[in-house]
Amino acid sequence: MDLDALRTADFGLLDDAVEDWSAMVGDLAKLKEDARDGLKGAADKADWAGCNATVTKEFIGRTAAEFTDAHGQAESVRNILRDTRNELKGCHRRLDEALERGRRKKLTVVGHEGGFSVTAEVPSEGGAGSDGAKGEGTGAGKDRGGGGDRRGDISALREEIQEILDRATEIDESAGTVLRAIADQSRLGFSDARYQDRDAAARAVGEADELAVLARKNPEDLTVEEFDRLDAGLAKYGKDGLFAERFATRLGPRGTLEFWTGINDPSGTYALREGREDRFGDLQRHLGLTLASASRSDSAAMADWKRDMIGLGETRVGGHGVGPTGFQVMSNLMRVGDYDDAFLNRYGTALMAAERRLTGNGENDNDVWEFGGASGTSHTLNHIGEDSGADPLTGFLKGLSLSPDAATSFLGQEYVAKGDPDNPFERDTDGDGHKGKVSLSNFQYLFEERQWPEEHDSHGDELHTGRNNLALALEAAATGHPAGEMPTADTPAHNAQQAKLVESLVRSVAEDPSRLTGHGYMSDSVGQIAAEYMPDIHRGLHAGLSSDRALFPVAGTAAQCGEQDLTRFLYTLGRNPEGYAAVNLGQHSYTTQLMQYHFEHPDAYVDDPAHSRADCLKDGIGEIARTAGQIQGTIGAGRAYEGEIEGGTQDADYNSVLETTSTWGGTAVGIGVGLATAPVVGPGGIVIGGVAGTAADEIIGAITDGSLKDSAGDVVYRNGRQFQDTADSTYRLVEEAARKAGENAGRRSPLIEATVASAAQDGFDSAATKVHDYLAGEGVPQQLDTDE
Repeated sequence: MDLDALRTADFGLLDDAVEDWSAMVGDLAKLKEDARDGLKGAADKADWAGCNATVTKEFIGRTAAEFTDAHGQAESVRNILRDTRNELKGCHRRLDEALERGRRKKLTVVGHEGGFSVTAEVPSEGGAGSDGAKGEGTGAGKDRGGGGDRRGDISALREEIQEILDRATEIDESAGTVLRAIADQSRLGFSDARYQDRDAAARAVGEADELAVLARKNPEDLTVEEFDRLDAGLAKYGKDGLFAERFATRLGPRGTLEFWTGINDPSGTYALREGREDRFGDLQRHLGLTLASASRSDSAAMADWKRDMIGLGETRVGGHGVGPTGFQVMSNLMRVGDYDDAFLNRYGTALMAAERRLTGNGENDNDVWEFGGASGTSHTLNHIGEDSGADPLTGFLKGLSLSPDAATSFLGQEYVAKGDPDNPFERDTDGDGHKGKVSLSNFQYLFEERQWPEEHDSHGDELHTGRNNLALALEAAATGHPAGEMPTADTPAHNAQQAKLVESLVRSVAEDPSRLTGHGYMSDSVGQIAAEYMPDIHRGLHAGLSSDRALFPVAGTAAQCGEQDLTRFLYTLGRNPEGYAAVNLGQHSYTTQLMQYHFEHPDAYVDDPAHSRADCLKDGIGEIARTAGQIQGTIGAGRAYEGEIEGGTQDADYNSVLETTSTWGGTAVGIGVGLATAPVVGPGGIVIGGVAGTAADEIIGAITDGSLKDSAGDVVYRNGRQFQDTADSTYRLVEEAARKAGENAGRRSPLIEATVASAAQDGFDSAATKVHDYLAGEGVPQQLDTDE
């Protein structure tokens, strides 16, 4: 900044800007509250169905969030402008004070292009002394005729003024940098950047530049202290949008790949591996979180970064054409963080194109994705978990499990077309004994056909991380929320893409149960999906069409699954403890809440003037109980069959899961309820405000803590090998559900409570018949010999 620019600065316009932005912050704060409490609050309580549930409701939620981001961004801009103005005013004041002190000492300061000069008046016989100073603070002070004290005064004033100008320049330039960066973060809408002052934003940008320089170093030259600084810096600032974008773009896509590859080079970085290998996982997490934050920036530089990173996917990282590919490296940095959905989709498309090319559309093994293979990598690229990270799909799928929308899109994409001449997949789709080419989605290829690279842990046991991450990605894709979490009031209603994916999953498992029984570790995620699609499953098992919509209301798009496929699907889940527990608890949660809903709205199912409202309610609750019994009978048959095969120890595994499924307690129990017309129910049917103290909460607690006993005096669902004990537990729970639901609704009906178990028994008996009819070679345990 020039001397005269600061000396004559008029801060009036900057004062006006701060005042205007402060007013904007206040206005947006009110709009934010109106959007949150009014617009979104009303939307949460509204009766949503069809497109309104899947599109309009979600749009309103995102619009309300935009007001929050707009307020936050305006507040950050106001804070930075205010801080910049105050600091520049401070520099202006300091400059005036310094010039005044110089005048008292007969020193004159004159600004000129490129700098300023300091001159001193001296006695006439000695001439004038001067000291010229350039903007960089250079230039020798001269004192013609003056003594040493005069030279000292000139130098001191020159240095003080130069320090003030340097500081003002830094303030001005850093303010411009961070304001432009904030504006660039979001091409459409507003960013979520939050800064209390200019210094905080400037520190984030400055730290990004310094850490990028460290990361660009040859990893072999990186010291332990520099590693620690990198790790600590990324941990501190990784979620900061400005820092993340700046760091990623300064490091560059190739630099990012070379950095992580170099850190893990088994032939180098000995000092780091010796002193910090136990913290490589921390660095992987912090680097991944930083890149995830950066990916959500809309800046032009970050758009180039994402495009170039995808372009490097099949390029070998390292010298001489050896080392891992870009896909292998980057996928391992995707295991944490919420990456931009569009980036994930483009990346996944390119990754699957490479998979097709390297495997002949999936017909052959892909040894490039194998650790230590002939053309694979010996780099251990993953330190989060046990797998080496050689298979890029493993890390990528883990990333998708944290980004539901991207997961839905990716798994629904076509992997290979039916008409592709190189399509190796043939199936008998019409049962005529002749196979023909079929198109496959990414889900079908990965779940049904892919030859996953083999890998073993340090004990020689086979690892299944890739398939397990596929299950997690599938869970996110189908449910609309990150895997491992429970839905909330903000979880969107299931859309058509999600419903289609669930239909494909049910059909796939029904077609070949070994796809799940052969990989039991996937059952917890698949069971979670089934639990969150309880309304859809009830509809599929219940006879009738128009009555289903009233009896089992669904917000959003319902998955259309047939009774045979659902029976085989649920039976298969019942053969796994985690799958069984999820369906069991999901069904009872749904049944109890659904009963309470109908008790509160006795004409919701059918309003027939020829019959009393009490009779209509009794029939509706009976149909709910009948379907509940069919589900419990189906999964109970699977559990009992597995127990008969594996022995008594298997029952202990089931009980252990039921007892430790704490995530189903409290507010989490609202899963899977599609009560689109209930004012207390949110998108997808999730109960708003939690269900603590409700009928469903009590029922789930009775199962998980073993406080309820069946008719034989045993704790409910603890003796799964005895099929009749499972039946008795079901009848007891259905009776309890009817009683508690009626009580909570203020409409308790002793008649319904007395008859509801009989309806459940009908469903349970029906399940035994369906299992026998639909599962050739399997059936209800202890009846197998007589079934032939």
